[in-house]
Amino acid sequence: MDLNSLYSAERLAYNPAHIDTRTVFQRDFDRIIFSSPFRRLQNKTQVFPLPGSVFVHNRLTHSLEVASVGRSLGSEIGGKLAGKYLADLSPESIEFYKYSLSSVIASSALCHDIGNPAFGHSGEDAIASYFVAHETQLKPQFSDAEWSDFINFEGNANAIRVLTHQQNGKTSSGFDLTLSTLSAIAKYPCESLAKAKGFIHRKKFGFFQGEADNFRQIAAKTSMIRENESPLIFKRHPFVWLVEAADDICYSIIDLEDAHRLFIVEHELCVDLLVSLIGQLGEKDLPKLRGRLAGIDNRNEQVSLLRAKAISGLIKASVGIYTRDFEQILTGHYQAPLFETITKECPALARINEISVKYIYNHKSVVEIENAGYNVMSELLSTMIPPVLASGSARTKAQDKAFKLVPEQFRYEEGTGYQKVMGVLDFVSGMTDNYATDLYRKIKGIDIGMTI
Repeated sequence: MDLNSLYSAERLAYNPAHIDTRTVFQRDFDRIIFSSPFRRLQNKTQVFPLPGSVFVHNRLTHSLEVASVGRSLGSEIGGKLAGKYLADLSPESIEFYKYSLSSVIASSALCHDIGNPAFGHSGEDAIASYFVAHETQLKPQFSDAEWSDFINFEGNANAIRVLTHQQNGKTSSGFDLTLSTLSAIAKYPCESLAKAKGFIHRKKFGFFQGEADNFRQIAAKTSMIRENESPLIFKRHPFVWLVEAADDICYSIIDLEDAHRLFIVEHELCVDLLVSLIGQLGEKDLPKLRGRLAGIDNRNEQVSLLRAKAISGLIKASVGIYTRDFEQILTGHYQAPLFETITKECPALARINEISVKYIYNHKSVVEIENAGYNVMSELLSTMIPPVLASGSARTKAQDKAFKLVPEQFRYEEGTGYQKVMGVLDFVSGMTDNYATDLYRKIKGIDIGMTI
């Protein structure tokens, strides 16, 4: 694969020729930051429901931190690639790898969760489960590929839709991001029918049927390797590993820090886990580190110091593995996330993952919000999808009222059944936890009255 063709400053639809002090890749970052879908991430669950006075991460703060780690990874890797492949790169490509790859990875990391619905991953499961539960009534109205999109609803695929789909009344194709940024978030570059366990690029899927043509254009312009046409499958773009690593680094360490703040993981255990990890990542003077900890009175500040050093060590380890195995990554033969490779070499990291599954991801408060999410999302879809699929003349009065709950930009009355349902999913998946819960309570008659 030619490193000169891995990136593209082109956009799907709108490519203005104007002078700006920012690069096109820096503009991607700014467009995401100032967008409504990104701002809504502040009220979408990361892991723990917001407990009030104790700060824990939501999807927005998580995404900002992933972008920060992603920028560091892109900067380190970009400089190394520019040096190692200097003779093979054009002047423009040298400039890109040295100074712009970091912006691409940061931008992609910033919006990697932008397609996730409310209530964490249970929101995805709730949407998929709705269609499974109503298969008899609904499936005959859709093709196999369209139905597969619904019963496997996926936040990764929805991110591509949010970033590229032109809604009713909008003037452009989503965010008009560069194709480089879009290619770098595609962890699973295949359609839903190709989803298969045992393949890193097909564990889930990365685009809906409605965005398949857009994805073909993204892939073509950034030299993604086509594996199969029907079902459509590509190999991962080489930049994807860096965005994935940034996400894995942050959630593994930050979720532990949040659990510590909430007294779910004991202080001594948290400190021991992080000190052990830091040592296994290459820190030579652990007694000196423990001496620094002894000089800090605040327990949260102690963990903050260890969190920073752990993330720094994980960035360094990721850069080492990526550069070591880059030829395999480039040709699409690499089959493990960078974080997984690090975990095999760091027993402490494997222990952190074990503790997280046992005490964090199955904590009572997490399970409660997951169950609540199922009920809320299912009720919203049950209220909106039947009237959207019914023709105007065939709708009951109750269905007509429910139809009006769907804002006009999400209605595709002249479209296919697939387009109509996708409009509802655009609306529901874009909701914050609070908004979805509030609408659910009103639909169920629990709360009655006007709110502004």
